[in-house]
Amino acid sequence: MRPRLEKGLIQVYTGNSKGKTTAALGLALRAIGHGFRVCMIQFLKGGAYTGELFAAQRLYPNLKILQYGITCPYSSLIRQGEAKCRGCGTCFPKRGKKDEEILRLAKMALETAERVISSGEYDLVILDEINNAFYFELVSVKDVLDILSKKPPYVEVVLTGRNAPQEIIDFADLVTEMNMVKHPYQKGITSRRGIEY
Repeated sequence: MRPRLEKGLIQVYTGNSKGKTTAALGLALRAIGHGFRVCMIQFLKGGAYTGELFAAQRLYPNLKILQYGITCPYSSLIRQGEAKCRGCGTCFPKRGKKDEEILRLAKMALETAERVISSGEYDLVILDEINNAFYFELVSVKDVLDILSKKPPYVEVVLTGRNAPQEIIDFADLVTEMNMVKHPYQKGITSRRGIEY
């Protein structure tokens, strides 16, 4: 019989700086080290070239990552190391732009989150970039709070992304805000393979 968490809490990683998904992945690695199972559901992300996807292949079935976002048109070149993310924004929605495909994917991600959290199959569930899905008005805070209030007591849930709504912050047990003091982008250094993606 595999171990279970003694008590699962709700965590939020938010703020305007880098490190929210990275922190969640660090927590995932720690949980896996203790024999726990982790599922990361990525809202708004479809870049099939990120390092965490390759790591998940190695850590499966203890780590499963599900993506619900628009795929980057340069994904295969980036994966092969022949191009890099240019930050063009093609694979990430803009506020106020609610095209049908982005809405459909956000709804699928939310349905998956509800199913995964309530199943109890995973000890840690990470809802990556869900705070941005709130910000872009793709998912309802009320719907997510309903899902979180019904989670099994031994399931930990982490919500990441900028712009965490106050209702989510109030509901959470732990909230960490990543504030930017200095960033390489300010020097013109763009995202780097293995560090930002």
